[in-house]
Parts: sequence; C-alpha cells; structure tokens
Amino acid sequence: MLKVFADRGGTFTDIVAVTNNQAIIDRLSKHPERFLIVTLPNQQWIIVYKLLSENPEQYQDAAIQGIRDIMGIARNEPIPTEAIEVVKMGTTVATNALLERKGDRVVLLITKGFKDALRIGYQNRPNIFARQIILPTMLYEQVIEIDERYDANGNELIPIKIEQVKSDLQVVYHTGIRSCAIVFMHSDRYPEHEQQIAQLAQEIGFTQISVSHQVSPLMKLVSRGDTTVVDAYLTPILRRYVNQVASQLPSVKLMFMKSDGGLVAAEQFQGKDSILSGPAGGIVGAVQTSKRAGFELVITFDMGGTSTDVAHFKGEYERQLDSEIAGARMRVPVLAINTIAAGGGSVLFFDGSSYRVGPKSAGSNPGPACYRRGGPLAVTDANVMLGKIHPQYFPSVFGIDGNLPLDKDIVIQKFTQLTQDIQTATLNHSTPEEVAAGFMAIAVENMANAIKKISLQRGYDVTQYVLCCFGGAGGQVACLIADTLGMKKIFLHPYAGVLSAYGMGLADVRAIREGGVEQPLTQALISQLQQLMEYLENQARSEIHEALSQVEVIRKAHLKYQGTNSTLTVNFADDLVLMQQEFESEHQSRYGFIQLEKSLIVESASVEVIQKMDTPEEPLIIRTRPLNEVPVSVETVRMFTADRWHDTPVYRREDLQPEDSINGPAIVVEKISTIVVEPNWQARLTLQNHLILERLYTRAGFSTIGEILHISLPPK
Repeated sequence: MLKVFADRGGTFTDIVAVTNNQAIIDRLSKHPERFLIVTLPNQQWIIVYKLLSENPEQYQDAAIQGIRDIMGIARNEPIPTEAIEVVKMGTTVATNALLERKGDRVVLLITKGFKDALRIGYQNRPNIFARQIILPTMLYEQVIEIDERYDANGNELIPIKIEQVKSDLQVVYHTGIRSCAIVFMHSDRYPEHEQQIAQLAQEIGFTQISVSHQVSPLMKLVSRGDTTVVDAYLTPILRRYVNQVASQLPSVKLMFMKSDGGLVAAEQFQGKDSILSGPAGGIVGAVQTSKRAGFELVITFDMGGTSTDVAHFKGEYERQLDSEIAGARMRVPVLAINTIAAGGGSVLFFDGSSYRVGPKSAGSNPGPACYRRGGPLAVTDANVMLGKIHPQYFPSVFGIDGNLPLDKDIVIQKFTQLTQDIQTATLNHSTPEEVAAGFMAIAVENMANAIKKISLQRGYDVTQYVLCCFGGAGGQVACLIADTLGMKKIFLHPYAGVLSAYGMGLADVRAIREGGVEQPLTQALISQLQQLMEYLENQARSEIHEALSQVEVIRKAHLKYQGTNSTLTVNFADDLVLMQQEFESEHQSRYGFIQLEKSLIVESASVEVIQKMDTPEEPLIIRTRPLNEVPVSVETVRMFTADRWHDTPVYRREDLQPEDSINGPAIVVEKISTIVVEPNWQARLTLQNHLILERLYTRAGFSTIGEILHISLPPK
C-alpha cells in the first residue's frame, strides 16, 4: 500500500510517499538522482520526490504526475487506486486564484441600505499620508439589496418579499453567475431570512451558495460578509480542482490541509479554509519534527521558490481570527503565518540607485536564469554566483526536456553585465560576486524582519528559540538569518526540503467551530459558555464522524478589555480567576501593561476537536565509523562569504554519521536541498539523522568583533 503526502507550491511540488511495496523501491532505486529513499522499521520505506509545479509540455497536474512517476505508470494509463491507501494534500490553487483574481463570478445578497458596506469596510488607511486611496478590488460582480431586517433582539422588522427576490435572482442567474454570497444584518444570531434566501437560490439553480451564519457565525457585518464573499469566490474553483484530482484517484481516501493546520475530507474542503493550505502543512511539519527533536520554543522558517513563511510556536499552534491575504479580508481561524515575497525565485534588479529583491517572482516557468528557460536573475542565481549552489549537486530537471543541470555560465554572464550597469550608473567598482552578496544581504534582511514581526515585536526573546529551517532554499540562508537575529541554534530535518509535504503526513484531522458571545465575563456567564461549548463541540464532532473516545477537545475563550477591539485567546476554565490571570499575563507580555479598572468582555468562544492520525515513524541511525574518524568531503569548492572567497569542503548528507561535526565554512548537499554552514558555525548530526547547527563562540563569548561593538552601542 502507498500513502502519499503532497504539497503543490508556487515553484515546486513536493511529494513524500510511505510504502511497503518492495517492487516500487527496487525500481526507484535505479534512479538515485531523482528519488530519495529512506528505510523505516517494519519493512517500510519513505520516498521523497520533487517536480516543477508547472510544466505544461510534460503534464497537467504535478501531484498526479508525481504519483504516476513513483508507481511507474505512463501518462495515459489509469492509476491502480487499490494500491493507494490515502492521499493528503496541500494546494495553492485557491491562493493563486485570489492573487490573480481568477475566482468564480459572485453575486452578493445583502440587507437593503448596506450595498456598499463591504467596499467601505472599516475605513482602514494602510498608508495614512497617501493622498490617493486605492481600494482593493471587490470579489463580487453584482449586488442585490434585499428588503429585510431583524433587529439586534431578534424581532422581525421587515419580512422578505419572496417573489421580488426570486425575480432579481433569476435576472442574475441568466447573466451566467452561479455563485452567491448571502449576508444579512444580525443573521449570526437570527438566520431565518438567510435560510429562506438560500433555499430559493438552490431552487433557481445556483451551484455555490455561501451563507454568512454558516461560514462565519460571528458578529460584525463587514467581517462576516468579507469571509462569505471569499468563500463564494473560491469554493467553486477549489471544487473543480478537487474533482479533477479525485477523478484520477477514484475510491481513494483524499484529504486536504486547511489553513488552521488540520486535515479535512476532500468533499468538505471549502474556499475559506484553503488560503494557507500549503504553508500550514509546513508549520505542522516543522512543529512536529522539532518536538520530536526535543525543541519546545520554535521559529519556523520556510523559504521556497516564490515566498518565505515564518511562524512562532510556544507550546501550541498560534492562530489568528482576522487576516488579510492578497487584499481580501477574512474572519476564519488560520495559523498565524507571516508571509513575505522573498524566495529562491525572487527577481533581482537595479533600479538606477539601489539594489532591489522581489516582490516579483520568476516562479517555475521561466524560473531563475539558471533554470535554462530565459528567466531573469533571482536569489537562487545569487547563490550560484557565490558558489553556495553547484549544478552537479542539484537535480537535472531543467531546460525544455527537463533533463539538464543548472546553467552556471548564464548566471556569471548576467551578473557580469549587471555589475557593469551598476558601475556605469554609480561609479561603484564592485565585483560580480560582491554584487550578488549585496543582493543576498537585502533578501536576508527582509526575511529577518519578517521573523522580528512575529517574535520580538510581540514580546518574545528570539535568542532562546531554535530556528527550524526548511523549504527548498531554507538551508542556503539559515546561518545568515540566525546571525542577523542573534539566534544560536538551527534545526534541519532530513526531509527539510520537502517538510511542507511531510507535514501533511504528520497532521491530525481538526474541526474548529466558533460562536459569538459579546458579554461581560462574570461567574454567571460561565454556565452559558459551557452550554455554547457543548453545542459547538457537537457540531465539530459531526464533521469528523468519530467516536467519543478517539478525539481530543480544546476549548478557548476570546477575551478583550471593554471598549477595546484587540482580543486575546485563553483556555476556557470553570474558574473565572484563572481566565482573568491568563489574559492579564498575555496582555502584559504582548502590550507591556494591564488595565485592572476595565472589565473583560468575552467576544466569542471556540471549540477544536482533534482526531489523531497514524504518522510515519522516523528511524534511528547507527554510527559505524570510529569516533575519532572524521567525515570525508567529496570535493573542495570556492565559496564567497564574509567578503572573501573560501576554499570550502562539500559533504554529502548520506555520508555523515551520528556525532559527526563539521566546522564552517562548509556545504552539506542533499538530494532535496543544499545546506550552507557559514564561518563561526558548526554542524552536528544526531542519532535521529537531524542536523543541528550551532554558533561557535570565541573566548570572549562573542563570534565577531562586530557583535562586541553591537552590544556596546545603543540600537539604531
């Protein structure tokens, strides 16, 4: 049987498969340059495989093609689905549709008088001094105002005129729109009118009907409306993708990763839950593998081809309720991930006065210049120029036929030309490698700033954390990022290059349900909250369809000070004082003060039901070399770092054994990624095949004179 975990990223699609089929392993072992095979206990193997997400000349869907390649099936043959136990996937389909505004056509049905409520929003001004305010484009195409109204106490003020609504809906239906979002005032508490209209839309023939009291059952018309529109806009395109995958895998158990870090059955996967599907798999993979390695305080750093995702972990997954992604506002629980447009494919250019990195990406087609498709210079090319990436250790999957190595010559040629252009404009006499290092310094600073946002700016001491680096490009900049932040330890898992895909296999099935409260926190309210929690738990359990004994239940209350809008999440407890103390502790850490004179308001409550899944084991490795025998490098290459060229040994990860340590500068190459050990860093391999990078200190306790000066000088 085969278990497949896949993550379709912007540049590469990563696949991790677990199998007990010896025939598959025997066949794939003949292609060690394409497939990484790891032996597990109990006659099982893990197969790791990467392929370009978009390669229209070769295949339609990368994940399906990956399964075909692993099973050895030609493009036109049906996949023998009886041999596949489960497929767990993360996908960027919905994210890309949102970024490119290629979702389905949507009509918004809203209470009369609120036609422009979502467009007006909360009148936030991201740039307070901008004289010309550019509003984000609305995802809905048309608006129908419905003459209906409940008041805040549930009294029906205006009943629905069904015939009028039916007529309006049919007019819109005949324009070809098949998706509708229904958002009425106070419907989070009094949903009868929304239910009536949803029934009517179904009878007329609308195929996607997103109803606000189901999509986001919380107060605030704008937040609820935004979320419902996003769901109506993305669910149809997601449904088509899910059906396309399912049609190739009939009768296979198919599951998708949600933005909150939980898996869900394919038929229940919705647009509102899919925005961070891929990155969420990475966070789960990073957290679970870090915990297995013994680390509890983790900064996750996922650098892929298109973007970099960072997150903070301190004992439990951090989620945020309100988020804005690609100009669309949503109010659903998503993992708190900070994403910036800086990846291996981020385009490098000189604007006449300064170096620029991104946000535009070269993607996978054409990709960076070294991909042999005529692409522009990108971050990956800078690492090729600096000697941190060498074509002979990179998979030969480039060019039109997908069988050529990286092109180093075009990189040198383009950097030489760029250096001349910079010299002409600025009279600055830099060498091509110094220019490449300058671009890398900017990329590293951008990524370090993303980490500061989720750690230092929220009161966490980042130097106490381990930096869990993953993604295809994470190992290339790990030490530089840690140096910038003062972090002392880096953790690199053997599947770090495909950890987002591996995370799909480590994830549990999760169902989260929320309910609005908006009442002062008193002892009398506790019993009402308990009843609400039980109702929400039953709803969540119905999604999972599992027996009572097999699930874990987490209950949370979202609290805020009266008169404020910033909620903090605490564990729900029968004891009022416990919740108050937890809130005050978190508020003090986050904002630096508490307001004892203000009462606490319970904004909402949430219940998370978790069904534990079988996860792949990780084998221990045994040292066979004597302890005094050091690892042997395969060759010595030239690498430019710390402003000069270094003769740098290259080691293969599979040649390293437990207790081996390597002092930087050095390069450790794997089949799925490259790890650069910078000067003043040491890499050590553990029994679990984990690579731990640690900062080396001089006798003074500092790595560099720059650090000593930094300590004595006031911050900039």
